[in-house]
Parts: sequence; C-alpha cells; structure tokens
Amino acid sequence: MSTIQEKINNTIVDVVDFPKKGIIYKDITPLFLNPELSEEIVNEFVEKAKGKIDIVCGIESRGFLYGIQIAQKLNVPFVLVRKAGKLPPPTINQSYDLEYGQATIEVNPNYIKKDARVLIHDDILATGGTAEACAELIEKCGGKVEQFSFIMDLTFLNGKDKLIKHTNDIVSLVEF
Repeated sequence: MSTIQEKINNTIVDVVDFPKKGIIYKDITPLFLNPELSEEIVNEFVEKAKGKIDIVCGIESRGFLYGIQIAQKLNVPFVLVRKAGKLPPPTINQSYDLEYGQATIEVNPNYIKKDARVLIHDDILATGGTAEACAELIEKCGGKVEQFSFIMDLTFLNGKDKLIKHTNDIVSLVEF
C-alpha cells in the first residue's frame, strides 16, 4: 500500500523550463483529477489540525482549493487572503518581497477574532514570503498563527526559516 507521500509524488508532474528556462515547475493540478487522493490529502491536513484551530485562512488562489475543505471538515470558518484590490472593504494589507519586485495581500480584519487560533494553508512553501506576510496580517488582526500547512515544501528555498518565528507547527505532505 502506498503512502500519501508516494501517491502525491506519483501524481505531481514536473514541467521543465516553466515559467522560465532552468526551472522545474512542480505542477500539483493533477491532484485534483483524483477525488480519492484529494480527500486523503484533506483528511491528512485535518488530522494534523484537529483540536488546534479556530479559523482556516487560505492564500489566493491555490490555498483556497483544499483550504475550504479543511475548514469544513474542522467545522470552523474559512477566511480568504487575497491579492490587494480583490476584497471589498474593510481590509488591511501586508506587502512582501518577490524575486522581482513586491506584492501585497489583504484580509478583512473583522473575520479574524482576537486570540483566534489560525491555520494558514497554501499549496506550496517556496521562499516563505507569502505565508509570512499572511501570518503578519493575522497577527495585526489579533489572531495567533497556530499552524501552517502546505502540500509541498521546496526545502532548498528555506521557506520555513521565515515561518518559525510565528509557529513551529509547519505541515508539509511532501518535500523536494
């Protein structure tokens, strides 16, 4: 019987030279073609978060895909964290550095209750910039980052280094 890590590894597709020459892109979209594996992935995240979480925040856009399902199975609210200008007011925002410039994400601060234990979910942990910015947003709202969860961690980019100041509970189902 295959482990969830083996199933994910066997499903993810490597796309050479995307989005630019020299990069091997790890495409997770084939995971969504397999309902049984997708349910197994959600259940794995739920087991690791059960009893610890009051709110799940999903980061735009692929953090929405499993994030909403995790929240539903945990029976907790799901909060969207979106690119700037995509949410109606009120919002607060956080800017962060990208490889070539800056980006900004935002959240409605009324959706994060004071002292709420928050799970931040996204598809891939790379450099950690987006997840770190999300954590800073949650903390600005008075919430506490309890856990991060990702389908995969690109460990060679050291993204965890930016996140451990918010919590040591960082879940990744596969690592590369």
